[in-house]
Amino acid sequence: MSEHRRKPPQSRGRRAAAPSGRRAAPPPPREESGGSGHRREAAANAAEGAGRRAARRRPEPPPKKRFIDYPRAQHTGARRWLPSWKQVLGSAIIFMGMLVGLVGLAYAMVDIPDVNKTAESQKNVYYWDDGTEMVVAGGGEYNRQIIPFTEIPTDMVDSVVAAENATFWDDPGVDLKGIARAVVNMAQGGDTQSGSTITQQYVKNMYLDQSQTLSRKFKELLISVKVSSDVPKEEIMAGYLNTSYFGRGAYGIQAAARAYYDKDAKDLNANECAYLTTLLKGADLYDTSGGTGGAERAPANIERATNQWVTVLDRRVAVGSMDQSERNEYTEFPMPQELKPATNLAGQIGYLKELADNYLINNDDIDVDADKLAMGGYSIHTTFNQEMVNQMEETVQQVIDDNLDPENREEDEHVQFGGAAVVPGDGAVVAIYGGHNAVEHFLNNANNAGAQVGSTFKPFVLAAAMRDGVRDPEKPADQPDKDRTPISPESIYSSENNLLIRNYDGEIWYGEDPETGEDKEWKQPNFEGGEEGDITIRRAMEISSNSPFVQLGMDVGPATVKEAAMDAGLLESTLGPADDSVPSFALGVSTPGPIRMATAYATFAASGEQADPYFVTHAELEGVSVYEHETETERHFDANIADNVTDVLVNVVTGEQGSGRKVQALGRPVAAKTGTTDGNNSAWFVGYTKQLSTAIGMWRFPDSEDIDPADRKFLSMNGTAGMEKITGGSLPADIWLGFMKEATKDHPVEDFPKPGKVGEEYRGIGTEPELPDPPPVEETEEQDEPEVDENEEEEKEEETVPPPADPDPDPTDPCQPGDQNCASNGGNSQGGDSGGNGLPGGGNAGNNEGSTSTDSGADAGADAGAEGGSGESDSSGDSDSGTPGWWSGGTG
Repeated sequence: MSEHRRKPPQSRGRRAAAPSGRRAAPPPPREESGGSGHRREAAANAAEGAGRRAARRRPEPPPKKRFIDYPRAQHTGARRWLPSWKQVLGSAIIFMGMLVGLVGLAYAMVDIPDVNKTAESQKNVYYWDDGTEMVVAGGGEYNRQIIPFTEIPTDMVDSVVAAENATFWDDPGVDLKGIARAVVNMAQGGDTQSGSTITQQYVKNMYLDQSQTLSRKFKELLISVKVSSDVPKEEIMAGYLNTSYFGRGAYGIQAAARAYYDKDAKDLNANECAYLTTLLKGADLYDTSGGTGGAERAPANIERATNQWVTVLDRRVAVGSMDQSERNEYTEFPMPQELKPATNLAGQIGYLKELADNYLINNDDIDVDADKLAMGGYSIHTTFNQEMVNQMEETVQQVIDDNLDPENREEDEHVQFGGAAVVPGDGAVVAIYGGHNAVEHFLNNANNAGAQVGSTFKPFVLAAAMRDGVRDPEKPADQPDKDRTPISPESIYSSENNLLIRNYDGEIWYGEDPETGEDKEWKQPNFEGGEEGDITIRRAMEISSNSPFVQLGMDVGPATVKEAAMDAGLLESTLGPADDSVPSFALGVSTPGPIRMATAYATFAASGEQADPYFVTHAELEGVSVYEHETETERHFDANIADNVTDVLVNVVTGEQGSGRKVQALGRPVAAKTGTTDGNNSAWFVGYTKQLSTAIGMWRFPDSEDIDPADRKFLSMNGTAGMEKITGGSLPADIWLGFMKEATKDHPVEDFPKPGKVGEEYRGIGTEPELPDPPPVEETEEQDEPEVDENEEEEKEEETVPPPADPDPDPTDPCQPGDQNCASNGGNSQGGDSGGNGLPGGGNAGNNEGSTSTDSGADAGADAGAEGGSGESDSSGDSDSGTPGWWSGGTG
């Protein structure tokens, strides 16, 4: 056969026997069932062959898995939708990671916001001179005074930590469990809950609002964590206690200490701190006065407060901030004071607050202005003595009730009083009377530079004459001290009625007649033509004779008198023009006001040491001192000169015809002077003891808002209180005496210093020359007495007219020619109500910066004193239709 013959294929169903000697497997048994068996066998063989072929091919990969096998592919039915534990765990991890990331992002992006304005809103607190609270007023909406952490008692801090947040000093500022409870509780519609840590509550008070929402809670959480890491814990605690509400309108621990215990927070004890801590849980439920529920709920509140107070003390022991032995000391509940009525500015309080505010604002040594004061937070300690203020107010009211009847007597309408009491040698204003009610009568009469002071100005003329002296008539008007002659109170001046006034050089004084415009001489009248001939200045002061003081004022010089008045303590702006063209300047045409008059007289009481009036002893802002008063005095008068002034004024009280003898009833040495102005428009009594100087003024002035400002002018007090005339020795003296009896009852009785001799006994222009002493008469033989003509003797008796025993002001003459404070058709008002800028360091409620014109005619006023006593006659040379500048700026 050919070698290319094709070999037959080997069987695929069975392999040949291997040379290894292994036997091939026997074929499967055949079925005996004929043809169908062959088909089944063939099918089986085919399937076996396919399996072997598939085995020889590469295996197919499993189905691709999903990243999140959900719904689950390997399961059917409900299990397909049920996540596996791996899916649950993974989802939780992813969620927490995202949450942490979001929180971290939010934390990184959030900043501590600006402090709420309401959290910084504070009131100013004013205190009496003894440290008790006078009024909370001014500043912001809330009664709050922020104090530093150093002034918060440790007992208060420990009580709050023990009761509110024992882990405060160590925690991160948040309590997740507490927040979760609050969230769940709000979601379920339960009572709202605040943050549980002190830091969270601090954040809520300082930076957020008081809403109870999830968004606010989330902000609170983030800010609290940030605050806890950035802000010292002490600052957080101080902020929390300064902003929390304690009830009774008190925000912050300082206001709360005052509201409940009338003391500063720094003076609270552990027992009181424990009670105040209970108020943080809900002031309305623990206020012993009953909170908004009033007296009906007070018993329940007291029971709750007592139980919680015990809990706070026990918690302190539990957390280790109080020993058990100390805890055992506190067995009596520290009952707070009764709830006080809401503070307001009624009565005298508004006037006192105004004086204190203006003193701070106008004092160049204090860094306080109106805007800063309006921000609040100041603790202002005043000079005002509560008892004396009440005494002055009650005395004025008693005099009004006993003497005035405005409903039935027209002359009693529009009567006003003003008063002030000042400590000599110090300047502290301890009491004032500004009007019947500060919320109704807005102008403070105690500081009212409007009413003329009349003869109470005469002591300044005397002081100038003794200190500076009268001018040399042979030299120019402007003279240095070396050309002047200081005089004694025993100097002689003429008390002639209608005395022809002369210039210092003896020439007749001429001034412009307000009616004709022509030059006219001036003759100074005395009351009812009364005169005593040539008298001493001491006597002239006692009976308040006008003509001696007008001529003395011209001899000294009105400008020099003005300087003496300013050196005593009066303000230049209230004195008006003072030169040789105004002879009446010596008779009190000036308008200093009660505070300044009391201050000026206090200079004489202090033997010449002048001290400016002040109203604030010290002030703090949020616990930091911003002002501390230091008394400074200046010697403007030698002690002997001032003591001589006092000695002359003592004679006004002790003299038989002294216009101030009514106040002898005080029972201690008093120096004083009465004053009544022309037209009887105002009356004054100003006097002092060694320890207290007091000025009382009285006038009629319609200042109600329903009266047109153009129609407001001083009115005559003729007929007021049913009296023919009101004098300084009448109602003003009654008020002065009633007040001083109470105000000085605890003062020791002190005599004034005995003065020494001062100046020369000078004889003024117009006096009769002093007759030489008659030569000694040698004894001679007895001679018959010359016969006396009876008619001639009768004529002499008729010529000798004794002075009236009880002179009273009744001016009859028109305005003095040349008086710049007088005008025929109404005075010129150049002043203005400054509303609180007058007194340096004190609110001048009405500063008169210009000339003032008031009543017509020369003032022949006099204070009658008690029981028909002698009065005084003052010339103010005013025009009755004039309008003083002090009210032109406002009403009151």
